[in-house]
Amino acid sequence: MRPSKRAPDEMRKVSLDRSVARYAEGSCLVKFGETHVLCTASVEDKPPLWLRGKGSGWVTAEYSMLPRATHERTRRESTSGKQTGRTQEIQRLIGRSLRAVVDLQALGERQITVDCDVLQADGGTRTASITGAWVALHDALQWMNARKMLSANPLKDHVAAVSCGIYQGVPVMDLDYAEDSNCGTDANFVITGKGGIVEVQGTAEGEPFSEAQLMELLALAKLSTARLVEFQKMAVA
Repeated sequence: MRPSKRAPDEMRKVSLDRSVARYAEGSCLVKFGETHVLCTASVEDKPPLWLRGKGSGWVTAEYSMLPRATHERTRRESTSGKQTGRTQEIQRLIGRSLRAVVDLQALGERQITVDCDVLQADGGTRTASITGAWVALHDALQWMNARKMLSANPLKDHVAAVSCGIYQGVPVMDLDYAEDSNCGTDANFVITGKGGIVEVQGTAEGEPFSEAQLMELLALAKLSTARLVEFQKMAVA
């Protein structure tokens, strides 16, 4: 039995609330159960220095966790003068995931930065961030289109993410913290609306997992990301 009493193929309650930040060109408050992340997309009318003059744009991301997003206060990374390796790894993952479904040439010489700020953490903050970041990015592109800044839609597909794992010998989807901290295998899957795999991050915490178990986790991930894409479609409809 899972700590949350959910079935192995049952996700937490998911919500995607748009336009929650007044000044951002796109924004989304995403909730996977008790994990809450504020995603805001900001448009800059210039690309990074290394892309200038090349006719291409860029999509990037930043990730952070508020001090009391967890049970005990964590020190703000800005006060220590540097980001942790975990933060850097997650924000690069979010950026890669978004760029996988964006035509950077169609974006033109502009940059969109999506900030993902974890308000409350209960497992799966990176996967919730990716799912909500897509909605914020979508709305930022709609904002640009309304101002005739785009000649074509740069957004090629949806992208969503979910964590899956093997908990007490059973493959399950959408891990909360109680499962994530005690599972035998933990894996994050980033998958597009068309079913393309953007990234898989999988780790055995104890016993190595088999290829058959990996395929079981992938099947669960495809099922859950398809549901998440439907939530995205309903949110932006």
